[in-house]
Formats: sequence, C-alpha cells, structure tokens
Amino acid sequence: MFPYKITSIDGNDGKELLELFKGEKVGFVQVGQKKWTLPAKYADHAEKYYTFDLKQDDLWIMTYPRSGTTWIQELLWLVNNKLDFEASSKLPLIERFPFFEFNMMFSDKLLEEVAELNDNGPEVMKELKHRDTPGYIIAQTMKSPRHFKTHLPPSLMPPNLTDTCKVVYVARNPFDVVVSHYHHNKLFKAHDFQGDFEKYWELFEKDLIMYSPYWEHIKEGWEKRNHPNFLFLFYEDLLRDLPGNIRKICTFLNKQMTDDEIKKLADHLHIDNFRKNVKIVKKFEMKGLVNPEAQGFIRRGKIGGNEEFDDDKLKLRADKWFKENLAKTDIVFPKF
Repeated sequence: MFPYKITSIDGNDGKELLELFKGEKVGFVQVGQKKWTLPAKYADHAEKYYTFDLKQDDLWIMTYPRSGTTWIQELLWLVNNKLDFEASSKLPLIERFPFFEFNMMFSDKLLEEVAELNDNGPEVMKELKHRDTPGYIIAQTMKSPRHFKTHLPPSLMPPNLTDTCKVVYVARNPFDVVVSHYHHNKLFKAHDFQGDFEKYWELFEKDLIMYSPYWEHIKEGWEKRNHPNFLFLFYEDLLRDLPGNIRKICTFLNKQMTDDEIKKLADHLHIDNFRKNVKIVKKFEMKGLVNPEAQGFIRRGKIGGNEEFDDDKLKLRADKWFKENLAKTDIVFPKF
C-alpha cells in the first residue's frame, strides 16, 4: 500500500502554477508530509511506482532534475555493458535506460493535442503511446540487467530499493540546477513555463517546482551515502575529475576497466562529443513537443557562470537561501 497522502495544489498556488506551466493541463499535487510537488498524473501511478517489483541486478540513476542525469545514464550503461559503443550509437538512450516515471509528464489532454497536430500519424502515435507507458510496464519486457532513471526521491520509491539494487545518486548545486531546470521547462511543451527566471526562482524557493523540495531530495540521498548499494556523487566532482569518478563507479559496480578504456569513455562523454553522438530519443519530426526557440536539451554542462543571477538583489537573496538551508544539514558541497 502507498503510505502517503496525495493532495491537489489548489487555491492561489494552484491557479498560478496552471497559468505559468501551460503544458500541465490538469495541475499539480503534493505528496506526503514533505509535500513533494509532482504532476497530477502522478496520483494515478504512485502505488505502482512504490510497489514496483525489483530485480537484484537492476541499476538505477537517481537525481533531482538537471543534475547531469542523462550524461551519467550513458556512463553507467557503458560501464555495465562492456563499453558497447556500437549499441550505444544505434539505440536511443531512452530505450536502453528508460525514465521510470516519464509517463506522468504528459497529461492525456497534451497527448491528444500533439497527436492532432501530427495528423495522428502512425509513427507519432507509436511514440506517444511509448511515452505514455509507465516504467513499471516497460520493465516487463526488458532484459537483465535493467537500467532505470528516476527523479523521484528515495522515499517515493520501493522501500527495498537500496537493499535490492545498486543506486547511483548524483547531486548538483542548486544554482546551476535551477537555471538548467528553468530552460528545460521553457523547452518542453509538457511544461511550457511562461514566466521569467525571477518568478521561477521564487517557485523554487517555495518548493513548487516539480520534484521539489530540492533540499529534502538531496538530504534523502545524502542519508544513504554509506549504504554499500548506494553511491552518492556530486556533479561538480564528476565534471572536474571524470576519469577518477569512472574508476569509483567501476569499483561500485564491480567492473574492471583499463586506463585506456577509461580515457576512451571519458572522451566519449566530453560534452561536445556527447551532444553530437548520443541519441537520447528516436529522431523524427513531431510537432507540439518542444518550443523551437528555446535552448536545447543538452545545454552547457558547466559549473556556474549563469547570467540569470546577474541581478545583484536576486543573487543576494539566493545566496542567503542557500546558506540558511545548508546550515540545517551536514552536506558538504564541492566548490562551485
């Protein structure tokens, strides 16, 4: 049984979120005492996500969104599949390493609109059906070892996840996360954020951005960092010393790699090569899913230097928020 209460976000907050996130046709819910903010469609699948039947050799990547997740998916899949670059180049990442709760991102109304925009073409309908299929269904036809990505926090996942499977958790500093998340929500019509960055930051502070609260998410991962099946990494460390962190991941997964293989993998994962060579999803023309004028899915992959914080007043406010929340934890972020 699913142990948490799910409530709709109503009132002024609910109204504002529907106005700002045009793609979220039916609104948002909050889950449990921590009030995890998620699309309303989550309520239809919460129990099946929570009670998902795990296998011992499943491998999970868990992050708060925009923490280098896609990048690390590719890294983990290749380490766990003997550096099969050929298969990596042919099969989209979403098929090799599905996004467990991806289906909750697409309201039924949005899917209908996209289908109509594309004249209900058979290839489009097949793709939309796939996106609307929950991970717990997709998993039934997957071969072992299975790989899954989730942005859900540990407390909303099966309680036996860490005791059963290997989990890699990647945390990223909130300033880079929120900027990347803002542009991501501008890009995809499933979100279609209409406000400016200052408004987005305000929602982030109020824990009204999807998968928030940010701090609770990071804390839940941090609390599990000493479990033998749980590897907690910082995005900043990965970026600054990718070969060293590949070695750490190999040790965690009980895999052996030579120095040459590690170098080859690190080169493959360089942001310019990654952007150019890795297929995330099937590439074909589909109207109505992305805003063509927005920044791309794989952006800069860097640390800091976000012009969105150029406003001194906003920067001071954000710094104060960060220091106050960090002081309530024992988390030690790398320098960023």
